[in-house]
Amino acid sequence: MTAKTTCAIVGGGPAGMVLGLLLARAGVAVTVLEKHADFLRDFRGDTVHPTTLRLLDELGLWPRFADIAHSRLRQAAFDVAGRSVTLVDFTRLRQPHPYIAMVPQWDLLNLLAEAGTAEPTFTLQMNSEVTGLLRDGQRIAGVRYQTPDGSAELRADLTVGCDGRWSVVRRDTGLPMREWPTGFDVWWFRLPRPPDDASYTLFPRVAPGRAMIVIPRVGYFQVALLIPKGADTRLRARGLAAFHADVLELMPEAADTVTTITTLDDVKFLDVRMNRLRRWHTDGLLCIGDAAHAMTPAGGVGINVAVQDGVAAARLLANPLRNGTVTDRDLAGVRRRRVVPTAVTQALQRQIDNRLLGPIVRGENVASPPAALLRVIEAMPWLTAIPAYLVGVGVRPERAPEFARRAPA
Repeated sequence: MTAKTTCAIVGGGPAGMVLGLLLARAGVAVTVLEKHADFLRDFRGDTVHPTTLRLLDELGLWPRFADIAHSRLRQAAFDVAGRSVTLVDFTRLRQPHPYIAMVPQWDLLNLLAEAGTAEPTFTLQMNSEVTGLLRDGQRIAGVRYQTPDGSAELRADLTVGCDGRWSVVRRDTGLPMREWPTGFDVWWFRLPRPPDDASYTLFPRVAPGRAMIVIPRVGYFQVALLIPKGADTRLRARGLAAFHADVLELMPEAADTVTTITTLDDVKFLDVRMNRLRRWHTDGLLCIGDAAHAMTPAGGVGINVAVQDGVAAARLLANPLRNGTVTDRDLAGVRRRRVVPTAVTQALQRQIDNRLLGPIVRGENVASPPAALLRVIEAMPWLTAIPAYLVGVGVRPERAPEFARRAPA
C-alpha cells in the first residue's frame, strides 16, 4: 500500500505533534506516524515549561490543558550552609504562566492529537513504525513503515524526523553527528506522597556518590536517582535491598514508602546522551528535536527545546510546503534558527555534568555552595530569576505563528 502526503512526520512526541498541528492549521497536508498504539509511556519527560504553556495559550488550548490534573513547580531550593535556600524562582518570570507544569506527557500528546484531528489536513497514524526511507535518486521521497496489517509506504514532499534520540530516520540518512560524553545515567521511579504534603518546591538531594531529584506530583513523588555512567547492570545486580538503602540515604523520610517498590522492574533506566547533528537536513528530509540533538535531563529542558524546534520549523516551512517549493535553503534555515539556542543549552548542560553531577555520582568531592551565596541571594533575591529564565524560557523562545493561533474554544 502506498499513500501520498505533503509532509510526513516520523514520531508522535512533543516536537512531532506540535509541528503537525501547526502545519495543519496552515493548510498543509500532514501525516504523523507513531509506532505505538497509544502515548502511555512512563517517565517520558513530564515537564511543560512556561514558553510551552504560553504556546498552548496562543493555540487556544489553554482551557483544555488547565483541566488536566497537574502540579506546578514554582521554585527549586538547595542546601546552602545547612539552610534551604531558593535559588531558582519561576514566579519572577514575566510569563503568563510563571511555573513548570508537571503533567503526564501522554495527556499533553492526547491534547495535541485531539486539536490536530479537528483540522481537515491532519492525519495521525498510530501503530505505524517507520522502518526505512524511500528515495528518488539522492532525494528522500517518504518512508516505509510497518503496521499490524503489514508493510506500507508513504510518499511525501518532505519527511521530518521527530523520532527521538534513537532516530531511525537519522540513522538511515547517515547525517554526521557530534557526541559528547556524559558522566551519569538516571533511574526513574515513583513513591507515594503524603496526602497532607502541599509543597511543590523541587528539592535536589546530594551525598558522596549519590544525587537525587525529588519532583512533587499530584499524589506521588517522581524521583530521579543519578547513577554513574554505564553502571545500570552492576547496580541492579546488588538487588532490591541495596536499592532501598540507596534511596533512604538521600530520602530518609521515605522509610515507610520505599518498600512499595517491590521489584527493580519498577525502576526505569535512562541512558543519558548528548549529541547534535552537524547538518540537520538532506534533500527531502529534516531532523528536529532529539533526532537532531539529544539533551541530558538537566533542567528538564529537552522537551521545551524540541517544542521550540517544531514551532520554528512550522513557521519557516508552512508557505514553501503549501506552494510545493521547499528548497535546501528552506531546510537549512530551520537549523540556522535553532542551532544557537540548542548549542548554548547543551554547553550549559555540559558544564553542569562536568563540574557538578558527573563528579558527584563518581564520588568525587564537590564543594558545597558557599555561605556567601546565601547572603547574596538574601540581598538580591531577583537573581533567582536568572536560572529560572534559562530553564523556563531558554534561549530564543519561539511564538506561535499567526496562522496557527486560535481563540480558546
